[in-house]
Amino acid sequence: MKSGLAEGHTAVVTTEVTPSMYAQFEGNVVHPVYSTVSMVYHMEWASRKIILPYLEDHEEGMGAKVNVEHMAPAKTGSSLEIKASVIKYERNIIVTEVTVRDRENDRLIGKGEVKQVVLPKEKIKERIKEN
Repeated sequence: MKSGLAEGHTAVVTTEVTPSMYAQFEGNVVHPVYSTVSMVYHMEWASRKIILPYLEDHEEGMGAKVNVEHMAPAKTGSSLEIKASVIKYERNIIVTEVTVRDRENDRLIGKGEVKQVVLPKEKIKERIKEN
């Protein structure tokens, strides 16, 4: 990894809740609100944005762990801010603390941690072939 990444670095993703983000299974909507699946996607995306400027050409990040608490619903049209902050960085392991807030009323929708591991692309290819 390129130098410069440190604890405290942050990245933000903003989104508006749409019907494609509803809690649903096999096309059947369970609740017409922001799903936990969508929340995890956005948490991983915010966390990934932190490491992208520091990856060498021969490296790639892989998700290793996600720990999430979905605390409140967010309805269609809600404007969300997903903020990731590095809380641990050792060698090739980056852990971020992530929050999801409804920007209109500053309500906490969810929180959690995302762990990423940076590996050489060749090593990732080898691991994929093994399975």
